[in-house]
Order: sequence, then structure tokens, then C-alpha cells
Amino acid sequence: MALLPILCFPDPRLHQVARPVTQFDARLRQLVGDMLETMYDAHGVGLAATQVNVHEQVIVIDASEQRDQPLVLINPQQVWQSESRRVNEEGCLSVPGIYDGVMRHDAVHVQAQDAEGRTHRVEADGLLAICIQHEMDHLLGKVFVEYLSPLKRNRIKTKMLKAQREAGR
Repeated sequence: MALLPILCFPDPRLHQVARPVTQFDARLRQLVGDMLETMYDAHGVGLAATQVNVHEQVIVIDASEQRDQPLVLINPQQVWQSESRRVNEEGCLSVPGIYDGVMRHDAVHVQAQDAEGRTHRVEADGLLAICIQHEMDHLLGKVFVEYLSPLKRNRIKTKMLKAQREAGR
């Protein structure tokens, strides 16, 4: 396994729409393993392939307390969402150190495939539902800061660009 570099906002590659996975092979299993290792190393709850500059519909999540229940969602499709919604504070490995409120559905049902190509369904609420919606947005080329006001988004963009410049020195 290997740690993968995570793209940081406002990198334009974060806005690419991911394509469906069609081959369930050793390369895909390696990607999933590398993504899980990268997510755990970065202390994240979820990671979409888009964030590691792979534009395929692959998500890894572990919302468990013990960090021992990895969930792999390949080609995920939301098949149901609750009518109830609420604002929850979110962060993102691609926008380090930034947290803000985003309106999400309280519960979702998603159909996806695992790394072997087997179809499964996930019924989620709470943190897992928030994480699934957040990561699925990445596959559509959307970063959570896009839900914020233009003023907040521009402040975050400026802050991120400054941090990237300073890290490059």
C-alpha cells in the first residue's frame, strides 16, 4: 500500500466529474487499499478518488469509533433520501483546517459495488449519511465549500492559497 497525495482546494482537478468504474481488477483493489491507508493516515472519515486525482467513482469511508469498519462504495447511486434535513458541521481532507455548516439529508440509501464488483446497499443516517453525501459530491466535482456563501468561499480560497504558497517555501 502507499499514501496518495491529496489535492487541496482550490485545485481545479477537484471539479472533474468522476467516470464509472468498469474493471474490477487488481489495479482497483490497489487503489482502494491506498485510499484507505491515505484516509486513515490523514485522520479522515471519508475519501473520494477525485481527491487523490483519480477520476473514477470510488469512495472509501470509515465512520466507526474504532476506525475498523471500512466501507467501499464504487459507482454509488443514491436511491432514497429522507425528507428531513439539517445543518451539520463538515470538514474535508481537501480543505484542511476548515469546518462549516452544510445542509444535508438526515438519512440516505445508496446502492454501490465493492472492490470485487458485488452490488450492495447501504442504509445510513447520522455521520455515515453525511459522509456518504459529502463524498458523493466529490464524484460530481463539488467541494463542500461550494455550499457556503460566496464571501465565505472566497475567504477560504484566499486562506488555502496562502497556506499552499507558504508550504512551498
